[in-house]
Amino acid sequence: MKGLIGKKIGMTSIFTDAGKQIPCTIIEAGPCVVTQVKTKDTDGYNSLQIAYGEKKEKNTPNAMKQHFAKANTTAKKVVKEIRNCETEAALGDSIDCAIFEEGEKISVVGTSKGKGFQGVVKRHGFKGVGDATHGQHNRGRAPGSIGGASYPAKVFKGMRMGGRMGGKRVKVQALEIVKIFPEKNYILVNGSVPGYNGSTVLIHN
Repeated sequence: MKGLIGKKIGMTSIFTDAGKQIPCTIIEAGPCVVTQVKTKDTDGYNSLQIAYGEKKEKNTPNAMKQHFAKANTTAKKVVKEIRNCETEAALGDSIDCAIFEEGEKISVVGTSKGKGFQGVVKRHGFKGVGDATHGQHNRGRAPGSIGGASYPAKVFKGMRMGGRMGGKRVKVQALEIVKIFPEKNYILVNGSVPGYNGSTVLIHN
């Protein structure tokens, strides 16, 4: 497996030679610095630890300052591990979007947009009461009965009700790389990517 940490820039669209419009998400993939190389002999498994994004030294713990100093790099904002990484790299090396190719399928992991407390219509797709007959009044977006009575005398876990929506880890798989701009480290993928513009994402194959 190979991967990079990046930043979601936004959406655009490109046209094929046949004139077909393809919606794309722009991701700034890297450059990332290798901050640790883990092997089966030293750590029990093979992994490549990479870091992305600049961070102020005063906001970095001393332990992490020493960790980054070993890689001869400045303090970084995000640190991730890529298990069984196929990319050959040494401590302190910089890796960028050149590890991927156009037409390759990748997965993108991000945090979805937080939408706060939402009702059942927006959160679970309930249709609500469609009309105002049979004495319905101001119940158009209400969840209705949840089936509880003297037994079981409780609400089962996982019941579809109102609650906090979004702000969760989401992985979108099998996104195709449509175009790569190596001079800017931009990757254009066909489809949508979780998170707001400017949020951090993890890209791997």
